[in-house]
Amino acid sequence: MNVGSLDRIGLRRKPKQERSIQRLDLILSAAAELIAEKGVGAMRMTELALAANVPIGSVYQYFPEKAAIVKALFDRHSTAMRARVTDAFAPVQSVDQALDVLANTVDWHYEDYRNDAAQLGIWRGTETDQDLAQLNVEHNTRIARIFRDTVHRIAPELDALDMEARTYLFSHLIGSSVRLAVVSEPSLAGRILDEWKRVIRASFFTAAPA
Repeated sequence: MNVGSLDRIGLRRKPKQERSIQRLDLILSAAAELIAEKGVGAMRMTELALAANVPIGSVYQYFPEKAAIVKALFDRHSTAMRARVTDAFAPVQSVDQALDVLANTVDWHYEDYRNDAAQLGIWRGTETDQDLAQLNVEHNTRIARIFRDTVHRIAPELDALDMEARTYLFSHLIGSSVRLAVVSEPSLAGRILDEWKRVIRASFFTAAPA
C-alpha cells in the first residue's frame, strides 16, 4: 500500500487526550451500528455525526472519508482476531492438537461473521475498495505467520519453504471459505465448512512430494 493510499484511508489525526479518544470511540461505535443496519455504501457522514451525537466537523477531523472509518473498524477487529489466534495456538504441542485448533478457528471465524452484522458489513466494505481490499491480504498474511511458527515448532521436519507457501495459502483460503459460508444458506454453510475442515486435516501437515 503506497503512502497516498495510507493518507486516504488513515486517520487524519490520532487522539491523545481522553476526551478526544472517547469521541473517536463514539464515532466508531455509531459507525459499526449503522454499517450493521444498512452497510457501508448507504452510510452517510452526516448521518454518522447525528448517530454519534457529535458535530460533523468532528467526524471529518479524524476521517477524511468513509474508507478511513472502515479501516479503523477493520483494524480493531483484525487486532483482536490475531490475538485470539495467537492464544489458541500457543499451547499446541502436536499435529493433532494443531489440526483441532485449525478446525476450531474455522468455526469461530464463521460464528463471528454470522452473528455480527457490523463485521460482515465491514468485510463487504473492503471488497469494493482496492486499498481496503489490501487490508484483508495483510491480515491473512499475519495469521499465516502464526500458523507457520506453530508448524515450525511442532513439525520442524517439514520443509520451511513449502510450509511458508502452504500456511499463506491456507490462511487466505480459510477467510474465503468462511465468507462464502456466511453468505450461503445455513445448511449449505455447514457442509461447506465441513468439507473445508476435511481438506485441512488431510493436507495441511502432509509432506510435499519430492
